[in-house]
Amino acid sequence: MNYSRLRNSLGATTPGKSIEVDGINLTYNDEGEGLTIICLHAIGHGAADFQKLQTNLVHNYRVITIDFPSHGNSDDDYQPVSLQRYTDVLTLFIEQLKLAKFIFIGNSIGGSVALQYTFLYPERVQGLILANPGGLDPMDRVKSIFTSFMTNLFSQGLKKSWWYKKGLNDYYRYLVLPSDQAREQREKIIASGEEIALILTQAWQSFGNTASDLRYIAPSIKCPVLFTWASQDKIVQLGRCLPTIKQFPNMTLKLFSCGHSPHLETPKEFAIAVITFLEVFESHAATTTNS
Repeated sequence: MNYSRLRNSLGATTPGKSIEVDGINLTYNDEGEGLTIICLHAIGHGAADFQKLQTNLVHNYRVITIDFPSHGNSDDDYQPVSLQRYTDVLTLFIEQLKLAKFIFIGNSIGGSVALQYTFLYPERVQGLILANPGGLDPMDRVKSIFTSFMTNLFSQGLKKSWWYKKGLNDYYRYLVLPSDQAREQREKIIASGEEIALILTQAWQSFGNTASDLRYIAPSIKCPVLFTWASQDKIVQLGRCLPTIKQFPNMTLKLFSCGHSPHLETPKEFAIAVITFLEVFESHAATTTNS
């Protein structure tokens, strides 16, 4: 593992843990006992996104936060970013840790991975808490144009274009993480901009492919789903995703006044929503067991 990169500060906290998955060392935090919760971050972010939430939950739950390949303190991947690649890596990670039942919390691509995994292994996933996951909006001309634009933006980081840093700064400061409460993590992401240019480019290329379209799986997800939606999101827009959200049989939608990541931008409100969801889930599970 390379600990000399700026992106390391976004990842699993020291000392953290690591495990080899498909030839890659993945770093993660694993704290607490009880119902297992696995947290999956957005592209270009890292496990530290969930540090505040983990602090709120570890007294009652086991919380695992992962650095995806090429993120945080994990090794670089030898395959490009894609929904399928990260789902495969997550599957191997879960198998190696011998996790039988759990709840996912996922943001952006992390939410997409959680959804795809749930579709493949519904018997293992007890619930989903999804913050602006990708893959729920139409694969139309609007998306095609936008994903091409974003791919071009981040590819400028690979070319070290003079305007890339400002473009990245404006993207995160005004669109993705505008809240003051997200400032610390936002500044770390911006600082690591050239390091994460490749994964951002690969990710946005993949978002335009039909393999990233998850709309068809919505009716089959039977577990409880809490959508914690950042209502000001200009990238993953609620209006474009709402028709798919309504197809989930057991879903609740809660809105947060922020840009893309409510666990970073409105951490107290997000933690309350998560704890409420978990308490209701446990209460229902206890009632079912005793009946």
